[in-house]
Amino acid sequence: MGNEGSPKSHPPDTKRKRLTSILGVSGLCILFYLFGAWKSTNSIPSQVSTNVVCEESFSGNKKPSLETLPSSSTLSDILDFESHHQLVINSSEEIENFPACDRKYTEYTPCQDPDRSRKFYTDMLKHRERHCPEKKELFRCLIPAPPKYKQPFKWPQSADYAWYANIPHKELSIDKAGQNWIQVHGDRFKFPGGGTMFPHGADAYIDDINALIPLTDGTIRTALDTGCGVASWGTYLLKRNVIAMSFAPRDIHEAQVWFALERGVPAMIGVLSSQRLPYPARSFDIAHCSRCLIRWFDYGGLYLAEVDRVLRPGGYWILSGPPIQWKKHWKGWERTRDDLKQEQVSIENVAKKLCWRKVVEKGDLAIWQKPSNHIECHKIKNIFPEPPLCKSNDSDSAWYKDLETCITPLPEVSKEREVAGGALKKWPDRAFDVPARIRSGSISGITAKRFKEDNDLWKQRISYYSQLVNQLPHGQYRNIMDMNSNLGGFAAAMVKLPVWVMNVVPAHLNPELLGSIYERGFIGTYHDWCEAFSTYPRTYDLIHADGIFTIYQDRCDITFILLEMDRILRPEGMVIFRDMVEVLVKVKSITNGMRWESRIVDHETGPFNPEKILLATKTYWTAEARKRGRSNKTV
Repeated sequence: MGNEGSPKSHPPDTKRKRLTSILGVSGLCILFYLFGAWKSTNSIPSQVSTNVVCEESFSGNKKPSLETLPSSSTLSDILDFESHHQLVINSSEEIENFPACDRKYTEYTPCQDPDRSRKFYTDMLKHRERHCPEKKELFRCLIPAPPKYKQPFKWPQSADYAWYANIPHKELSIDKAGQNWIQVHGDRFKFPGGGTMFPHGADAYIDDINALIPLTDGTIRTALDTGCGVASWGTYLLKRNVIAMSFAPRDIHEAQVWFALERGVPAMIGVLSSQRLPYPARSFDIAHCSRCLIRWFDYGGLYLAEVDRVLRPGGYWILSGPPIQWKKHWKGWERTRDDLKQEQVSIENVAKKLCWRKVVEKGDLAIWQKPSNHIECHKIKNIFPEPPLCKSNDSDSAWYKDLETCITPLPEVSKEREVAGGALKKWPDRAFDVPARIRSGSISGITAKRFKEDNDLWKQRISYYSQLVNQLPHGQYRNIMDMNSNLGGFAAAMVKLPVWVMNVVPAHLNPELLGSIYERGFIGTYHDWCEAFSTYPRTYDLIHADGIFTIYQDRCDITFILLEMDRILRPEGMVIFRDMVEVLVKVKSITNGMRWESRIVDHETGPFNPEKILLATKTYWTAEARKRGRSNKTV
């Protein structure tokens, strides 16, 4: 009898049965694994089929569909998230298929709608400010492109030409016929580079400015153009490495901002009225007004005080047109000599009270300079107490913030020649230099080390994007928007490409983030993505949405954010979403009903990162391709 606990013996038949069972189970596991892998590669189509008739672009070459991206089949096999994972997407019965809006809405600008603006007071041009629709008024449909819409000319040809079919408005070619703003040549517009105060063209006008201040040595990089027309000034600044934020209201000069964006030049719908411009303090190296017809001296100098807020220390304000050189031009301006003389005296007085120094008045140009700090300004306030220095310290706050008749105080300095807030390097070095706001520690949690790490991260990411979207480095896209810019690393990593980036900082985040982006020499704006953006339809070629839906999914219905993205994206334009996979699955299920082609790919670091990338392309269709008469509004 064996001892208790000793090993038990097994007959040979039992051992053979166990071995057979193990081999059988292993074989079944392998079989089901292979079946599952085969099924996952065939479970989800990579694109959304549509019945919309498409046309070729003017060049005969369409932007590549997602089937061709990336160019390397090996890269696609490795990084295509959908081919390796069983995603659960809403069935076709659950997908909301969004209809096209009525053709009359091809030019719809929700927050600057001319019909809605008539309900508001006209004093201070308040009716031209942002007045967004209420939730019950929101459209749950897709803004159509006009019939015969064509892809815009590629940059730099777009600086000189635009298709008439895309913006069918001849008003400016008639109203400004003698000023060479815009001309109609058959099926296209031509932009000769003229302007009201540019008798010899914007190029020569900018040369005149450069003879008076250092416009081309890298000291000046960011510019603000108030009442920009078709942005010829901003267009010709670009070849001098100066980037302008041009703005104008949607008014009787129909589509001027639209023309600017169609040319491939930065611009926004906006007006200097009762609220701050949506830009941080100390943003622009120069500000410009060429016959912009703003009454700068009204309301105690309220509007010049706002220009002072957004000008950098040592920045310049350039004025041409009334009342400058009034002795020469008063008859042509159809105003009395006394009226124009009094206007210039009033502007000069306001400038002095703002502590500005008049640099020069020559020809049709007058230029003032903001002080580098406020050491002397405190002394001037003893003589000119009005307007006083502002008491609040929210100088960067500029989203639906009322204007104040006071001088925005500059950061304290200890020396008379010290630049308040910190001096900036010349362009292009300032693009990657640590911004002054970060050096001073004014942005919580952001250090110089983190800033440099962010730059390195975005260089890596743009390299990856260039593989996924093989047309990105080759001029296919010009107008680009970054919906959540953070420190501007996305824009900085593309600085050598023929693009410009509208850097958007969500209005409820730290406003100094956008200030640091301007210090790098880039431009942008504050915005709340629960509302429509201040632009015309079809004005951006590529939109970058980094974590935007994680930020907003609890703030508003993301469906309306996606419909707004569709409104401002050009046909065949692309969106690059970055977010957690469960968020992107939800986004993809919505865009499936917007006639977008889309697919999810892995993060640049590989498949184990829970953050993924969704590539989406808006398909080409026009108002002619859709039936009309469907409901436009939410219930």
